[in-house]
Formats: sequence, structure tokens, C-alpha cells
Amino acid sequence: MPTIILVALLSYLIGSIPFGYLLVRTVQGADIRELGSGNIGATNVARTSPALGVLTLILDALKGSAAVLVAMQISHSLGAPAALSFTAYWKCVLAGFFAVVGHIFPVWLRFRGGKGVATGLGSFVLLAPRAVLVMIAIFIAMVAIFRYVSLASIVAVALFPLLAWLLRDYHQYAPVLAIMAITAILIVAKHHQNIRRLMAGNENKLGVKRA
Repeated sequence: MPTIILVALLSYLIGSIPFGYLLVRTVQGADIRELGSGNIGATNVARTSPALGVLTLILDALKGSAAVLVAMQISHSLGAPAALSFTAYWKCVLAGFFAVVGHIFPVWLRFRGGKGVATGLGSFVLLAPRAVLVMIAIFIAMVAIFRYVSLASIVAVALFPLLAWLLRDYHQYAPVLAIMAITAILIVAKHHQNIRRLMAGNENKLGVKRA
């Protein structure tokens, strides 16, 4: 099996582990898909249990990192992004992309998964750390100002490819930047319901419950 197919398959399977669903099912005996927004991600899990929400966030990010580390191991190129050969770096970027695809479309849950923000964060923090750190700063600032987690996520993710380009945090190769952009577009597209609610003015604000 060609290594690039192996990387894609393993990354998808790692990304498809539905931690939010498993945690809520194990601890509370409930199906997170039937609660709140129906999403298996950390934000919706936190509505049932803040502690489980934090744990889901961490585990979803770690599975993104794990997919990239597996790709590095397969490429025999464990090390800092700048030290990776282009071939190894390219495989790792694809690993990050397929981990996000796995999270959004997990085969175990009939392809109904989360939105991919935490998994993407965990993946690309190993590959474009400067861009990710700026993205996190933007996210925190927007949440503090506007109190919309969804809006902050959408804007921060949308800016990620631009930040990677401006900070030269993409190995200076256009196809890598393209995969980063496709990943960002996929995550933003998964927020389509949030975008509609934001435009309608009825999206939930952080710490504010609607009657």
C-alpha cells in the first residue's frame, strides 16, 4: 500500500474517534446527538457537562496531533516542522486534513460528526505553530469582545491559511497552503447553521441563555 494512502486511511480513522459521543454515553448514559445542537464536539458536550466539554476539547485536539505524529513516524521524519523534508511535511499536512475529515464525517456515527475546530487545531499546531498561535489569540480576543464562540471559531479558522502564508508557516510550497485552505473551508462550511443564526441574530452568546 502506498504510504500516502496509508497516512490518509490511518489519519481518517484516528480523527473519526468520537470522543464527545463516547464520553457522554459512558458518563451520563445519554446520546449527545440528541442533546443541544446534536453536535458531538466540545461546545455541545459542555452544555451537558463543562468538565466533559473540556476533556472532549483536549481529546479531539490530541487525536489531530496523533494523526500527524503517525504520519511523521511512517515518513521516518520525527522532528520540528522546519526540519521535515517536503515529502514528509506534505504527508503530515494530508494527515491533518484527513483527521479533520474523520472528525466531521465519522464512519462509526453514520458520518454525522463535529465541526473539526479542535482536531484541526491539534493537527496544525505541529505543522504551522506560529499561524496557529496567532489564530488562538484572534479566537480569544473575539470571544472576549463579542461573546460568540461560533463567530470566533469561524473567523479564526478562515484566517488560518492567510496567517500561514503571511508568516511563511507552510514550508513555502503552494499545494501545502492549498490543503490548509481546503481544510479551513471545510470547517467553516460545517458551521453553516451557526452562520445562519448569526445572520438572523439568534445565535447563543457565551454565558447567556435564551429564554
